[in-house]
Amino acid sequence: SSPIDSANSNRVNTGTVNINNGDTGKGSDRIRNKIPDNNAPLTEEEEQDILHAAQDELNQFPISIGKDDNISNPHWETIIHPGTEALKQFRGESFSIHKKKRATASELAGVLSGKKLRGNNAENSMNEKDSSGIEEGYMRVPKFWDPLSYKTIADERERRNGGAVSSDLPRDGVRRYLGNFGSRLMTPAEAKSIGSRVPNSKNNAEMLETIFVAIASYRDWQCSSTVESVFSRASHPERVRVAVVDQIRLGKDSPCSIPPGGACAENPDQVACKYQSQIDYFTVDAELSVGPVFARHLGHRLYRGEYFAMQSDAHVSFVIGWDDEIIEEWHTAKNEMAILSTYLSGTDGHINLKTGERTSKSRPIMCLSDFEGAGGLKHLRHGQQPEGVPTIHVPTLDPFWAAGFSFGRGHFVVNIPYDQHLPWVFQGEEISIGLRGFSYGYDFYSPALSVCYHFYGRKNVPMFWENTSTYSLSAIYGMNRLNAIIHMESPSINGETKEWMRTDEMKYGIGKVRALQQFFDIFGIHVEKQTVEKHLCRFVGRPMQKEFMPFLRTNEMGLDYDRITYRFVDQWKNEK
Repeated sequence: SSPIDSANSNRVNTGTVNINNGDTGKGSDRIRNKIPDNNAPLTEEEEQDILHAAQDELNQFPISIGKDDNISNPHWETIIHPGTEALKQFRGESFSIHKKKRATASELAGVLSGKKLRGNNAENSMNEKDSSGIEEGYMRVPKFWDPLSYKTIADERERRNGGAVSSDLPRDGVRRYLGNFGSRLMTPAEAKSIGSRVPNSKNNAEMLETIFVAIASYRDWQCSSTVESVFSRASHPERVRVAVVDQIRLGKDSPCSIPPGGACAENPDQVACKYQSQIDYFTVDAELSVGPVFARHLGHRLYRGEYFAMQSDAHVSFVIGWDDEIIEEWHTAKNEMAILSTYLSGTDGHINLKTGERTSKSRPIMCLSDFEGAGGLKHLRHGQQPEGVPTIHVPTLDPFWAAGFSFGRGHFVVNIPYDQHLPWVFQGEEISIGLRGFSYGYDFYSPALSVCYHFYGRKNVPMFWENTSTYSLSAIYGMNRLNAIIHMESPSINGETKEWMRTDEMKYGIGKVRALQQFFDIFGIHVEKQTVEKHLCRFVGRPMQKEFMPFLRTNEMGLDYDRITYRFVDQWKNEK
């Protein structure tokens, strides 16, 4: 095949359904038939009837993102690369983009491959007669998961309330259903409506909660081994779906889609080949990577209604039975809004890499953060976290979210997707997701046991920083946006207002369930001074658990921070 074909040969799952399920045919008829023939507000029971009518579609698993075989595919959309977007908006004519008025298949494939960005587009699947215009720096991506049943309920709520709907508001149906972009806390029924289940392969009478695993990989030779570890060490691999955003250089890097033992055509007995219908690979040119935020944003676009959503790096090793362990631990929190997240311990001294057996019970806890950087790039960054054997054998409440490992309900990545418009952000992504999640009502916990371990100390590993000459000038605009959205802007310089992109501010913004000032006050973060109260780790753990857990709502929909009066103040200022 041609270089373009081989780079974009994203498999289409056999026997799986389309990415926007429930929007055609009998499924949509069943949904429409459940809409009450009146103008009264929908009751919770009526809404559940509509969702029940769509269960055949909502409970499909696995659902592949498929292949974008046509520029007009309604399940995919064209977006602008965030680096291009920032430079075009703020640098104007000094950063020009060439407009193609009529794109043939060859021109279009060139835009989405080679030295440009690519989605899952193969040249031989394009229609030569297509005349759609396209600009360099744009790319085709899957739309976010948004089933018709949720859109139907959200539309009916608006219609029956009689209020005018602003055309400026995002129209994502599932997010309008789930608390309307953080305008309010989700109800238990709304939250529990998210999540597919599959039969236990060992006992068909038992239904298993599914797990979506998002992996962002940058030219990572261990990516395929990580995917293999996910499936080979799961107690129930039939419930796992993996989505890899694979940033590679053609001709130099082996794609993550090729398992460690070689291509599936040559060695079909490999575990990644056995479960290939449960794996999606989205390929992007590595030379146009602008950091982990955009790569993980693409990963969140691949979510398709799984019960749980997990995120890990592309170079980790999982323990035997990791899926049973992490699900059981999540349930022990008794909190629908619980997100288990932490920095991962290294593999050395913690896991037997051959057997997958855990050899240590120590784990990090998220409690250490401080401001770093200078000027407009100054931000709150989590440092190296303290590690030890936990004295609390359930998930431990903490303030912070970590990108290296995150596990929670699927509605977390629906409500808090990575921001599409943060180019060149590396440090700072975690406080952004963490504060946005906090404002929607989510609570963060360090797991009592780690279910995977990280390969640290790797040498000569490519990093996206090697692309500095391409889009690094967009970094200041990305960081300005990040800090502005989470209300952590650094002081203005000479009284000038900082430039930042306000596109999709509500879609990737702050909710109204909790005020960010509550977070800053409780955990000793002084935004105006850009300082923090030291020694927070002496509070996080058993003291925080004892202080905060009484405020867990009785319906298990998160902690009620309006009832928490605690304020952390450093009592050990004379100590290191």
